[in-house]
Amino acid sequence: MPRGGIASAPRSGRYALGMAGLELAEVLKEVRRDLQAARTRDPAARDVGQLELLATWPGIHALLAHRVAHALDTAGVPLLPRLISMFVRTLTGIEIHPAARIGSGLFIDHGTGVVIGETADIGDNVTLYQGVTLGGTGFATGKRHPTVQDNVTIGSGAKLLGPITVGHGAKIGANSVVITDVPPNSTVVGNPGHPVRVEGRRPEGPDADWIHLPDPIAEALQALASRIGALERTLAERSEEDPEPVAEVRPLRTVKGPNPAGG
Repeated sequence: MPRGGIASAPRSGRYALGMAGLELAEVLKEVRRDLQAARTRDPAARDVGQLELLATWPGIHALLAHRVAHALDTAGVPLLPRLISMFVRTLTGIEIHPAARIGSGLFIDHGTGVVIGETADIGDNVTLYQGVTLGGTGFATGKRHPTVQDNVTIGSGAKLLGPITVGHGAKIGANSVVITDVPPNSTVVGNPGHPVRVEGRRPEGPDADWIHLPDPIAEALQALASRIGALERTLAERSEEDPEPVAEVRPLRTVKGPNPAGG
């Protein structure tokens, strides 16, 4: 049954195989783009030949197998798409439902633990790191998984749940749990995830710098410390006592230094 829950008309075996052949021809056109995406976004792949990429990169294995399974599923071929998905999950640790729609240039880095649900939609030039989940919530039918627009980067362990939309060019921090829509060109961190930075149009392409994300907890504590310091100074002035020094809140990680994604 298709996504909308409406049964499609029965298809003959010959028609299904013919449709599968057309879909598989489209798969071959996507392979080159997928290989180029891996070479562009994975520093370890820049000096590696295409044959080695095909043979040893699990993200490429999972994506190539999904494109075949999705073509077969779209053509109405029974059972085989699910078998391909199950086999690839065992081989790579990456689970992609055959019905999920994936654009060109997806790059899955390492990939262990990545789960992409049935009604997920992924745009072009998206980057997923290990442990990412594009999952559903509840038992409702119909659209129940995220829509990820073009040029989005999703960090390790992030969980995106429900029929939300992640806007073009957004960046999801590692281990974030996102259950609401994400504005375009924004950075989301935390559990539950919330935008901490919304910028104008930025340069296209993936951003692998996960060190210099904003620290909303440190910023909130700093604001509280500043407020308490102001109140203490006011109280000291009225009581003619020396004010206590204002507490300093330091982030748990550095916010300066070279970009680790820059080589």
